[in-house]
Amino acid sequence: MKQTTSPEVTRITLQVLGIGLLIGGALWILQPFVPSILWATIIVVTTWPLLLRIQHRLWDRRSLAVIAMIGAILLIVMLPCAIAIGSIISHMDDITASAASLKQIHLPSPPGFLARVPLVGVRLVEAWQRVQAMTSEGLSNHLAPYSGAVAAWFLSKAGSVGMLVVQFIITMLIAAVLYAQGESAAGTVRAFCRRLAGERGEAIATLAAKATRSVALGVVVTALVQTVLSGIGLAVSGTPSAALLTAVILVLCLCQVGPVPILLPAIIWLFWRGDVVAGTVLLVFAVIVLPLDNFLRPILIRQGADMPLILVFIGVIGGLVAMGIVGLFIGPVILAVALTLLKSWIRDDPDADSLIAEADGVGGVGGVGGVDGTAVSASRAATTASRSTGTPP
Repeated sequence: MKQTTSPEVTRITLQVLGIGLLIGGALWILQPFVPSILWATIIVVTTWPLLLRIQHRLWDRRSLAVIAMIGAILLIVMLPCAIAIGSIISHMDDITASAASLKQIHLPSPPGFLARVPLVGVRLVEAWQRVQAMTSEGLSNHLAPYSGAVAAWFLSKAGSVGMLVVQFIITMLIAAVLYAQGESAAGTVRAFCRRLAGERGEAIATLAAKATRSVALGVVVTALVQTVLSGIGLAVSGTPSAALLTAVILVLCLCQVGPVPILLPAIIWLFWRGDVVAGTVLLVFAVIVLPLDNFLRPILIRQGADMPLILVFIGVIGGLVAMGIVGLFIGPVILAVALTLLKSWIRDDPDADSLIAEADGVGGVGGVGGVDGTAVSASRAATTASRSTGTPP
């Protein structure tokens, strides 16, 4: 066995240290652009088939397809925000007048159904009666601390608007570059993964792309379904500015906030006015819409990614909690890659298939998942043959 001399150890140590410093420096420099790179990658991977279809219709001109895609993304993102902001500005006088008239509003007696709400009905009635007994000055003094906290929150967030715009512009620029050089970028990623783990690494890169596209499809389709149903409920119940509220709901659903900030105040407002029928109708729509993202989104993601449904659900919810909105996409991808590596590592053992098949066969009559005694025997025979010939099953 060749002995490693002291100079060689020193050289290897310095090489590892230099590589570590180089990687650390590169990550440090790229740190401000990581969110933009992640979002641009998610957008490009998700919409790549659409780009190819548009390119085919535009005389196979990639430049025209890139311009069309970037323009469509800007339109989809900016148009709802512009409509919402424009509507708020145009109705600013009405909003100010409504806020000023709150002092003259007298809270009516609590509705009878409120006391029958399970668990919290009595407390809700007591809180209602306390607010009802307050004068306008007392109510203003009671809400003053909360108003100050809300104002402070808005002031703290106002400074980040400019950075958000800059991040969005950088994301669009990176997305345009990836659209233009998508094949080269994908080939580089596959080559890098293949260099790390051979054919298994290349398969993992493909799996990550499919999982990302499936998650984006699940998020967008779920947001559209929730928005459409919420818009129908707002229109049927006669809620004012239903179209504007529907546009705001679409933005909130895409941001994973959900329609609650719009539907809940609308329901309370309808009951406050005494429109019990309209409030009940909107409440029924809300009961249908609110839980949709808990089961529709994982099912849609499961259609495109070969992952157990429970793993998809854990990846979506856990990623959202741990990493924010971008974790909604990254969470399932990480779990999909980890599951694939785990399965591949387990199946490196020649006895793994026979043990899994035997466990499935014992799990029920005729086997679980269609594996019966014949399959188990065949698996065992294949394992025995592989041992004798020296080849994997």
